[in-house]
Amino acid sequence: MQQLYIPAKRLRLIRDKKYIIETVERQCGCKVTIGSDDVVEINGDAFSEFNAKNMLQAFGRGFDIETACKLNDMDYYFASIDLEQLVNSEKRKKQVKARIIGREGRTKKYIEEVSGAKISIYGDTASFLGTIDEINEAETAVNTLIDGGTHRLAYARMEAAHRKNKRQARAAKF
Repeated sequence: MQQLYIPAKRLRLIRDKKYIIETVERQCGCKVTIGSDDVVEINGDAFSEFNAKNMLQAFGRGFDIETACKLNDMDYYFASIDLEQLVNSEKRKKQVKARIIGREGRTKKYIEEVSGAKISIYGDTASFLGTIDEINEAETAVNTLIDGGTHRLAYARMEAAHRKNKRQARAAKF
C-alpha cells in the first residue's frame, strides 16, 4: 500500500470529481481511497501503485488528470523543483514564479513548445512532465530563470540542449 498527501485544494477537486479516481484506477488497475485524515491510499501490485502514485502526485502539483495519465507510459516521467529550498524570501519566490510563467503565460508556453515537456507552477513548486530529454531541456530554462538569468539566456540554453538531444537521437538511429 502506498500513501500520498495531496494539497487541500487539489484533494477537494478529487473528492468533487469522482472521474479522477476512476481514471487512475482504470489506468493503473488498483484501488484508490481517501482516508478520513485526507491521506490518499493506493492498493494494488507494486507497479500499479507506483504508477498511480506518480499520476496522483502530478495531479496534486497542478496537472490535469489527462496529462498526469501520460505517466502510465514508460517513456514519461515527473519531476519537481521545490522553490522554497532554492529561494529565501516570499517576494523572490513570487518573482521567480512570475518569470517562469511570463507575461500572459508566454514564457511557460515557449518552454513547453521547444522542450515538449508540460510545466505546472503550483504552490511552491515548478513541476515537469515529459520524457527525460524534454524535462532536462525545460529544467535548463527554469533553473536559469531561478538563478536570475535573463529570458534570452534561458531560451538559448534550452534551445542548445534541444539541438544536442536531437543530434544524439539522429546519431542513435544510424
